[in-house]
Amino acid sequence: MRLALPRRLLIGLWSLAMGCAALAAEPPAGTLDTVGSDTMAGLMLRWGERLAREHPGVGVQLQASGSASAPPALTAGTALVGPMSRPMTEAEREAFEARYGYPPREVLVARDALVVVVHRHNALPSLSRSELDAIFSETNRCGAEAGIRRWQPLGLQVPRGRIVLHGRNAVSGTHGLFRREALCGGSFRPEVNEHPGSAAVVAAVAADPRAIGYAGLNHLTSSVRAVPLRDERGRRQAPDPAAVRRGDYPFARDLRLYLNLAPGDSLPPAERAFVELVLSEAGQAIVEELGFVSLPPDVVTRQRRRLGLGLGRDDG
Repeated sequence: MRLALPRRLLIGLWSLAMGCAALAAEPPAGTLDTVGSDTMAGLMLRWGERLAREHPGVGVQLQASGSASAPPALTAGTALVGPMSRPMTEAEREAFEARYGYPPREVLVARDALVVVVHRHNALPSLSRSELDAIFSETNRCGAEAGIRRWQPLGLQVPRGRIVLHGRNAVSGTHGLFRREALCGGSFRPEVNEHPGSAAVVAAVAADPRAIGYAGLNHLTSSVRAVPLRDERGRRQAPDPAAVRRGDYPFARDLRLYLNLAPGDSLPPAERAFVELVLSEAGQAIVEELGFVSLPPDVVTRQRRRLGLGLGRDDG
């Protein structure tokens, strides 16, 4: 038995289907406001440029003032996307959730590492965590009996042998991670020269044979040396990409985007297009091009499914 639908109903259903298809095919448009990590500024810029080529109607407004600036911007609603080189603190999450009633959505986008750098002519073979803490901190929480202020106790004869310290400013996620991991949560020495970006740290170390600093992996240049870290058993681990991806390098870290996305909601078109790109083959290729470490494929797939982005696409 066949049911014959009225012609008027058929036309109505066809019109509804065509309207939905038109909406689905409509290209994303608008401005995507992002506030956060300086470490990720280059990544966000390149992803934004690629997005603009693929979707000319979408613009990315980037403010790279440090990871600490992302949570307040997300909570205030001045940004829907917050790049961070560290996880949000409990207090930052609580402030967001107190306003919106749900937690921010976390998306891993790349891997990175903090690298200890010295002048290219500095022959320092490796450092233990306690030695690193003794060099940079005034608290010695990692087990050193005393601070290290000159190169001679490390077996080096450096002209005018006082160690000159360089690092990041307090609003950066890099500063916070180094304090937690390398200083065992202790306090930096007041004589550490603070810089607004890792590139400035590397430039300062490259200009002074007495200097030592820490920076993001992607800022390494031929003017500095990355110092391998030594574990309790005396094994050295250099910050090579494979070790960073596996998590074997002690100061490896995830780079993240935090999103203001309520449970059950879909990403707005501009934000969806951006995250779709970041978690695509093309987006992860940009990660590698800029000296970071791309995510393992299973991590990308899991996150795409969780965000309703499907299994990916061929980005050519």
